[in-house]
Amino acid sequence: MAKQDYKVRTEPPAALPLKTEAPNEPPAVAQLTREPHSVSNPAKIGSPVGKKLIVGSEIELSGNISACERLVVEGRVEAQLHDCREIEIARTGTFKGSAAIELAEIRGNFEGTLTARDTLIVRSSGRVTGTIRFGKLEIERGGEVVGDIGLVEDNTES
Repeated sequence: MAKQDYKVRTEPPAALPLKTEAPNEPPAVAQLTREPHSVSNPAKIGSPVGKKLIVGSEIELSGNISACERLVVEGRVEAQLHDCREIEIARTGTFKGSAAIELAEIRGNFEGTLTARDTLIVRSSGRVTGTIRFGKLEIERGGEVVGDIGLVEDNTES
């Protein structure tokens, strides 16, 4: 085995110059990104962060939910969901109520009225029951959709 020589730096690092901003200018804001809603849609990578609500496992939430970009359900939610873009229900998640959104990805359980104006994705562990409307439907083997099922009639339905 060859002997390795290592150099040890003993002087302190040089001070970094401070960036000053003009007094009337707002501070610079970093652009934030979020992870994609699913592996099946890598186009979401790098999208700006919206309003995101995560209901963690073993958490129960009930009421009205509105004006969120994305709802992630890992626990239990009983709610009316409107003015939201996406819902993702994890394997451990349960949603009971109504939701009118653009995109739904279901790995857990949804019971009630669901309108996914763009796409409804039901993963192999997912179960959707009730009145279901969608623009496009994807169901993995093992996924279940039960109830009054149909296409969204037009883009103005909510």
